[in-house]
Order: sequence, then structure tokens, then C-alpha cells
Amino acid sequence: MSLLRNAALGAAATCLAAAASLLGPSGNPGLSSARAQGTPSIMEFRWDPSRDYRKLYYFTTSTVRLQRGEYYFVLKPKDRKTAILKLALSFPKDFESTIEAKNVKLCYMAAGSFTKRTRCDKDIPATVEVAANGKTVEVFPNTPVPVGKTIGVYMMIFNPRQAGMFQVNAMAQAPGDIPVSGYLGSWLIQVDASVY
Repeated sequence: MSLLRNAALGAAATCLAAAASLLGPSGNPGLSSARAQGTPSIMEFRWDPSRDYRKLYYFTTSTVRLQRGEYYFVLKPKDRKTAILKLALSFPKDFESTIEAKNVKLCYMAAGSFTKRTRCDKDIPATVEVAANGKTVEVFPNTPVPVGKTIGVYMMIFNPRQAGMFQVNAMAQAPGDIPVSGYLGSWLIQVDASVY
């Protein structure tokens, strides 16, 4: 009797699995599942944890490789202690994407939440320079950006060909007699291999 019952349960499970695969990932025919948004994860694991590493917040409209994405590299008031005279973003050498100065701007940010999207509130007049190798973006505000407001670097680029995680570092130079740049933190961005 139990052998017959187990066979019937196995057949029923097989039928349910087949029906679920026909319906699609969300359980409804013709609907696709929700895609992850391009925001940092809640939990982050690092092989070599360092006290000097500071995680910064970012948002992107697409995490899929070779798709165009709008990146918002955000610096909150707690991320900096001084005004900014120059801001430099350095990308790793394996982040293969073309960055053009005309697609980069500095702005005051409106942080997103469940009900609204992260966006630029007001542009900050600045000069943007991209290094010849395309791995460093330098932003020179016309006047030093004061502390106390959330600022960000907006960038519209195509995601790199290679999927993976990329660490983008932020260095800032404060106004003063000695022109020295200091480390503000890093954005750890993820590029996925394909659409979910």
C-alpha cells in the first residue's frame, strides 16, 4: 500500500513541476519574474576585510552586461568631512566601457526609497575630464562643494562586456594650502551576465 502511495505522490509531483515550468518563473503565463535593481547588497563579503575600506551607496538602472545604464555614484554627508574641490573616480582596468565626459555630471542627489527613484535634484556646475585610458574620471566643481548635502556623480554608459563585480574608488581633494587627495570610499558594483 505504501509503495502505491509513494508512486502516486511521485507522479503528482512530476506533473506539478511540469505545469510550473510551462507557466514561467512567476507562476503566470506570459509574465516574467521581477528583476533585481542595481543597488548594493545588504550583506557584503570581502576576502580581505580592511578597516580602510569604506562602502559607498550607488544606484544603476541596469546591471546587465552590454546594456546602457544610468549610474548614480552617491556621496552622503556622512561620507565626507570637508568641502570638495576635486573628485576623482577610478575604475578597474577590466571594467571595459567607454566613458565620455559629456555623459558625466555632478549634482545634488535625492535619495531613492520604496516609493521614489534615486535621481539628480540640481546640477552642480563642474568641469569633467576623463583620462586617456578611460579608467579615471575627474570632476572639478566651479566652486567647492560644501559639506552637509548628498551629492553624486551621474554617468550614462554601456555596461562592460564582462560580467562581474567591480570596485570603483573615490578620492577627493579639499580646499587648502596643500593639494592632497584623500580616500572617501568605494562603490562595489555588479554587472550580471544576462537578463533574469
